[in-house]
Amino acid sequence: MTEEHQLTAGQSVETHANSVVIRVETAQTSWKSAGKRILISLLVASLMLNLLFIVQSASGERAGADGVRETHRSGSKSASDKLAIISVSGTIMPPFTERWIKQIRHAVEDDRVKGVLLEVDSPGGLVADSHQIYHELQKLVAKKPVYVAMKRLAASGGYYISMGIGTQGQIFVEPTTWTGSIGVIIPRYNATSLAEKIGVTSEPLVTGPLKDSLSPFRDLTDREQAVWKDIMDDAFRRFVGVIATNRPKLTEEQVRELATGQIYTADQAVANGMADHIGYSDQALESLAESLNLTSYNAVEYESGIGFIDLFLGARSESPPTVTEQLLDAAVPRHVLQLMESVGAGQLRP
Repeated sequence: MTEEHQLTAGQSVETHANSVVIRVETAQTSWKSAGKRILISLLVASLMLNLLFIVQSASGERAGADGVRETHRSGSKSASDKLAIISVSGTIMPPFTERWIKQIRHAVEDDRVKGVLLEVDSPGGLVADSHQIYHELQKLVAKKPVYVAMKRLAASGGYYISMGIGTQGQIFVEPTTWTGSIGVIIPRYNATSLAEKIGVTSEPLVTGPLKDSLSPFRDLTDREQAVWKDIMDDAFRRFVGVIATNRPKLTEEQVRELATGQIYTADQAVANGMADHIGYSDQALESLAESLNLTSYNAVEYESGIGFIDLFLGARSESPPTVTEQLLDAAVPRHVLQLMESVGAGQLRP
């Protein structure tokens, strides 16, 4: 004899020797189950955050009122004089810009900090953010010397912020460092042919003829090209001027000759005056200490405290991008939407 069981959504059936057990999962049960999973996730994240704080306390890290922590890297922990290390890694953009600026100001306000090493491993980023960091570094240099240690990549905005060390600062590049890429880019896509093939038309409602000038669904007009050329020329002149002002070996004319957007190797950068020495971070630290006549110092690395959201999203667990990925990120946005948002806010990528 065959029995048919009609089950609705949320029901399950279990068949035993002489009986059939039907379990019905109601919507209320589903919500309770989802709520439990969310609570468990929040509890785990909270425990991880508390564990992180315990580990930091045990390792001697301490955070100031601005959220900047100091971790001993080298030298003597008991030394009264400190050398601060600020690492700028990845694309220069919010919210990281604000964190780096806090670290720079932290170094300004700490009287025990006698000098700063800026480690740069960045493909660049937004013009406004790069200039903000440059401006803060200029204020720091007015009080304390700053050296730069370029790592895998210090291109475009990564090179721009390095100019914040002024004329007295020294730039160290690793033997395999890539730097340069002096210039400005506004990524733009022209999808007019594709739109025609699939039958898509763009009919934006705008308050002025230039509001949608970077639309990928039409060609740029002569007026729009002239407008964007002026914007790019202004940013480019500023970039060239920043380099000519802070690189004593380079004139403005020489900077313009180098500003083709080209990436330079470490040897090329030293030869053309863009960098000063081939060397690593530890050598840059030693050179900075010697310039300050420090026989004993505590080299501390700055790091801004991570928040609950950073931990919950696993931001710190992501693998660092490769050099190729960083170069692509500097030249092409990951999403067209990000480009439109940046342009709408008046931001460009150096």
